[in-house]
Amino acid sequence: MKNIVSNKDFPSSKNFTYLNTANVGLMLNKAEKEINDWVKDLATNGSNNFNEIAEEDVFSSLHNSAAKLLNASPSDIAAGSSATELLSSLAWAIMPSKDQNIVSTNIVFPSTVYPWMRVASSTESEIRLVKEKNNFISSQDIIDLIDNNTSVVCISHVEYSNGQVFDLGLLSKAAHKHNALLIVDATQSAGAIPIDVKQTPIDAIVCGAYKWLCGPFGAAFMYVTPELSEKLEPGLVGFRSHKKMWELDASRIVYPDSAKKFEFSTMAFGCALGLSKSINFLNKVGVNNIFKYNRELADILIDKLRSQSACITSPLDNSRSSIITAYYKDKDSNKIIEHLKNRNVYVSKRGKAIRFSPHLYNTIDDIDNAVEQIDSIITKI
Repeated sequence: MKNIVSNKDFPSSKNFTYLNTANVGLMLNKAEKEINDWVKDLATNGSNNFNEIAEEDVFSSLHNSAAKLLNASPSDIAAGSSATELLSSLAWAIMPSKDQNIVSTNIVFPSTVYPWMRVASSTESEIRLVKEKNNFISSQDIIDLIDNNTSVVCISHVEYSNGQVFDLGLLSKAAHKHNALLIVDATQSAGAIPIDVKQTPIDAIVCGAYKWLCGPFGAAFMYVTPELSEKLEPGLVGFRSHKKMWELDASRIVYPDSAKKFEFSTMAFGCALGLSKSINFLNKVGVNNIFKYNRELADILIDKLRSQSACITSPLDNSRSSIITAYYKDKDSNKIIEHLKNRNVYVSKRGKAIRFSPHLYNTIDDIDNAVEQIDSIITKI
């Protein structure tokens, strides 16, 4: 199995065994340099170089790179500081009414559903959460909660706790059958699993930078279909919200005719520039190639975990990602994780299970080392 990227792209990957991308991904070195260069220039030169023209156009590269990632148009991309910020603005813009409901799952990452709960507390709309069964969410159970009063189905493309991948095409069809919107948090999938909005009609996607996109904290993007965007007034607004942002006039606001209407404020702009660098890198490698590579690593990991009689708690069929969760009977996962950390092997704990999440910078050697270290640890605890 040939490595898909070089150590020089992720130089720290050779210093330890890092199987923790579902928590925080290692950052592409070119992204780190782009961010640091921007910060240094701003600190040294103020607005001499980062002038009004540069600030107005600062998100253009991210619009282009994120659009290519999703097979979308750059005009359908909005940049922001976090996926939660962008989703909150979108939730207030849609603002389901008292007689409407929002469908999600009870194991989704909280930030995917909290914005809707906040809106619902004001509008008295209903939140419907599908309950997991044996650590798994049935797509049919989601579909069964959708009715003619459903305004939004908002799910994470990949469940962070177990690596389950949802069929976005299936859920899109079910939501649109009832004139509901499908809104997807792709923070645990974009950059690792192909997403094509021309093939799969998703109404909006939000995505943070710091996991599978190998970018920084402090940057995110959102995709919104033009049909939806033109109907909405953003929930969060600021001076960037006006169509011509430097026409500073507090007496009016005219929104851009694009997803840019959701870009409302100043931020650590260098983070957005760094994110664009990392997405460009992933686009060049090819997300289809990354997906296949990561799945091969996950397959090897599953086989080795099984050989140790580990209990696999993540899906083992086509609804799985490269996030693998497992535990060892009568062994404390917390102790295993702590011992692994002491041996420079990094993973996370979710529930009672150990969560492994290999990405493109990992190798078979990383998988072998992690399993060998666990084998040594479980004989001693």
